[in-house]
Amino acid sequence: MRTARSAPLLIVLSFVVTLGGCAGGPAPRAWAASVCTVLSPWRSEIGTLTTRTQQQMTAETTPAQAKENLMRLFGGAESASEKARAGVQKAGVPDVDEGKEVADSFTTSLSAMRDAYGRARTGVEGLATSPSKDFYSKVQAVVATLNTEYKESELDTSRLDSEELKKAFDEAPECR
Repeated sequence: MRTARSAPLLIVLSFVVTLGGCAGGPAPRAWAASVCTVLSPWRSEIGTLTTRTQQQMTAETTPAQAKENLMRLFGGAESASEKARAGVQKAGVPDVDEGKEVADSFTTSLSAMRDAYGRARTGVEGLATSPSKDFYSKVQAVVATLNTEYKESELDTSRLDSEELKKAFDEAPECR
């Protein structure tokens, strides 16, 4: 008798396990909240680093000091962008139509930003600090390239095709 009762239980359990394996990713609101939780400190960090970079460009420092500071700032932005990219990737794929494409666009954008900061860091690292006029002129060129690359890879949630995700980003407290 005991075996007869176990069979239906095993069938139900195998059905639950099978359905569990087919479940989608996180719900739109949960995904948006995770993404915004990751991006909020990143945006703050990038804002701080941008301000510091602008200050560095006008500060009374030697070219060698400016070079060291800019390399540190761009390296910090590169690291912060990688941390954000990894966090968005960890959030998974939202359970919406074309969720993979949406998640991929976020991680691709953050990867491009990370790489732009890395190229800026490397660009400044390769500059000679004398004559100082040439150094600062070349730094301006590196920063101009960074600004262009950054703008081309900006995150823009308004381009989401998913109404569910648009609503989730608008409503999630983490995204305000």
